[in-house]
Amino acid sequence: MNLLSTPAARVLAFASSTPGLGRIEMTAGPSIQVHPLTPERWDHLVQLFGAHGASSGCWCMWWRQTASEFAAKAGEKNREEFRAIVASERVPGLLAYEKGVPVGWCSIGPREDFGRLNRSPTLKRVDDSPAWSIVCFYIKPRSRGKGVGAALLQAAVAHAVSRGASVVEGYPLDESTGPVTNAGAFTGVLAMFREAGFKEVARRSARRPIMRREIS
Repeated sequence: MNLLSTPAARVLAFASSTPGLGRIEMTAGPSIQVHPLTPERWDHLVQLFGAHGASSGCWCMWWRQTASEFAAKAGEKNREEFRAIVASERVPGLLAYEKGVPVGWCSIGPREDFGRLNRSPTLKRVDDSPAWSIVCFYIKPRSRGKGVGAALLQAAVAHAVSRGASVVEGYPLDESTGPVTNAGAFTGVLAMFREAGFKEVARRSARRPIMRREIS
């Protein structure tokens, strides 16, 4: 199967020979590149997220924490916890660049990294498949609508497969069911996942299905 055959992003993937990190580099069209977030790219994430850690001091920790933990740590504590994850070289997500400037982020990892998923009545496990989860996107405002999210999504699938994943999940907003806000669509939108080859496997909420791409 060609993992990157979806026409929306026209993504080309190149597996790196760097041992242990499973690095990949993506290009989407003439100006978008996607790279795994590694320690040397931390400052690029800070540049993209800004003082508020993308949103409300999140620093991409919301899915990893309980509600009380997030309330207590939003801001600098979350920043330091996420920096420690990046320093461990676990590669918790991917950065998109346009002409060398960071413009987008996608969080992906083994489903068990995101405890809030299984505590959610809407997003709890469908079955026991060892899935990887794509849990959020952040696109710089002026770069939205340029295919950055689609490029990140395709790159995330390729990254997961390079780490041995056979099932990749996403939890997008179904934009056909009502108004779409930036806050509501932080997990991506349904049309983007469908175009990337994902299929709906469960819907416990009218607006937020569980989508899967199975790799064979």
